[in-house]
Amino acid sequence: MSYVAPLKDMFFALTELAGIDRLAGLPGFEEAGSDTARAVLEEAARLHEGVLAPLNHDGDRNPSAWRDGAVTATPGFKDAFRQFAEGGWQGLQHPADYGGQELPKLLSTPCIEMLNAANLSLGLCPLLTDGAIEALLTAGSEEQKQRYVPKLISGEWTGTMNLTEPQAGSDLALVRTRAEPQADGTYRIFGTKIFITWGEHDMTENIVHLVLARTPDAPEGVKGISLFIVPKFLVNEDGSLGERNDVHCVSIEHKLGIKASPTAVLQFGDHGGAIGQLVGEANRGLEYMFIMMNAARFAVGVQGVAISDRAYQQAVGYAKERVQSRPVDGSAKQSVTIIQHPDVRRMLSTMRALTEGARALAYVAAAQSDLAHRHPDDATRAQHQAIYEYLVPIVKGWSTEMSLEVTSLGVQVHGGMGFIEETGAAQYYRDARILPIYEGTTAIQANDLIGRKTLRDRGAVAASLLTQIDATLAELDGHPSYRSSAAFQAMQRRLAAGRDALDNAVRFVVEHAKSEPNAVFAGGVSYLMLAGVVLGGWQMARSLLIAANKREEDPAFYDAKIATAHTYATQVLPRAVALEAALLGARQDEGMLALREDQF
Repeated sequence: MSYVAPLKDMFFALTELAGIDRLAGLPGFEEAGSDTARAVLEEAARLHEGVLAPLNHDGDRNPSAWRDGAVTATPGFKDAFRQFAEGGWQGLQHPADYGGQELPKLLSTPCIEMLNAANLSLGLCPLLTDGAIEALLTAGSEEQKQRYVPKLISGEWTGTMNLTEPQAGSDLALVRTRAEPQADGTYRIFGTKIFITWGEHDMTENIVHLVLARTPDAPEGVKGISLFIVPKFLVNEDGSLGERNDVHCVSIEHKLGIKASPTAVLQFGDHGGAIGQLVGEANRGLEYMFIMMNAARFAVGVQGVAISDRAYQQAVGYAKERVQSRPVDGSAKQSVTIIQHPDVRRMLSTMRALTEGARALAYVAAAQSDLAHRHPDDATRAQHQAIYEYLVPIVKGWSTEMSLEVTSLGVQVHGGMGFIEETGAAQYYRDARILPIYEGTTAIQANDLIGRKTLRDRGAVAASLLTQIDATLAELDGHPSYRSSAAFQAMQRRLAAGRDALDNAVRFVVEHAKSEPNAVFAGGVSYLMLAGVVLGGWQMARSLLIAANKREEDPAFYDAKIATAHTYATQVLPRAVALEAALLGARQDEGMLALREDQF
């Protein structure tokens, strides 16, 4: 089934929940209101539905290929990427001074969703380039920005990030790639980097690698890591390309999913040393790379939403056509389409509720980022930045874990046909499996949520979000529909219980992190998932209120919104109480830590 961008729901989340017209009042975003958003989304949908989506299955069957150090992308990908770049989509949220369109992150987020729903493997290339652009804009010199950023924004070049090595994994303190200073101010880079997404390909004339390495006098550990620009082809003073740099792809990985995206092993310095430029100050490389990683983590969360929506669309299409079995209520004597069976309806409505909840939370987070960057008041900017930073690991962790459930349900709706590759349902399941792993596993996101985002301010940002949930609960309770609407009653009851569960979880983390660190961090993923379920539920409650107030404007759309919110309240929010219990049960005398190492 072909992909159709869910423009109506995207626009609802942009305008009603994330408040794009509010952003249009910020400096530099004056033209970025709802009218602009609608035009941008419609144009993006035409490209992604018509050009990128038809290549998705081809990429799975005929993935990128390595031969003699060169990587050839799936047939059709190069032209599709050219159209993407020529349309200006790479530069949507980047500064106009370097050739971008400087639109809000909120407006770029649905475009990122469309890109990854249409073709997740291809979408990874612009995703990494976005991160490289942000890192260079933040930490690069003006000369570096002028030399590299316009070419990255135009899509003439692409970017990568080179962090891990065979011995290091996620422990970047073990990075051993070395950078030897030269008399001309450059460095010679030597080492091996693994898991480099789109680290080699033939879609553009140059690739700009951002590489973590150590200088000879660097201290041990993460404090001794620096960041370097190492282009595939050296760039001359006039911007033209010079000789090939000493960085080569020695292999690409054979993977469970995202097969069209080449995951490269890159070798630096086998022929005298790859020439690199230091970015910013020495020994601050991990700090700079975190700019890139945080941009990528948010985008990967949006990938979770994207692949979930694609799987949902395909499952709905199949369920409306597949005829099998008579209905259990006896309403027909002949076999009916499976969408009429209660359990299939349960799966589809759960898929939809989870996807819409995660989409809403991601879009609201994007708006927080825009407010943090553009609001004229310093204190207000800091407040929104803190909220955005708290939400990023949740968007990344919860949305990607959610995508495994949704894509698995998509296979289940297809039954045995879902296990057959030709239907396409299995590809979404396989592609989604990487999402909770790369750019930091779910446990790494949970550690971040605990350490940097909850303990650092002793739960202050979480408390501010709980206060906003309280306001939504009061709106539900006081709404004219409350007494007569099962959806309102279920949402008010379940969200209130979820809100209390999240409050208890935050208190547990703050109060026990020092005395029982193993217990708190063993329950970290439960805390993250609990936060996702509740904050997603909060957005669904807000959606319910808006839908009830606007129902007469578009009954078909808003009735579906009300029904989906009802599903979220009854099928998703009850998980919050269980997740709270799992978190509290992670203490050493109960649950998972009770088993000794020798008992496993």
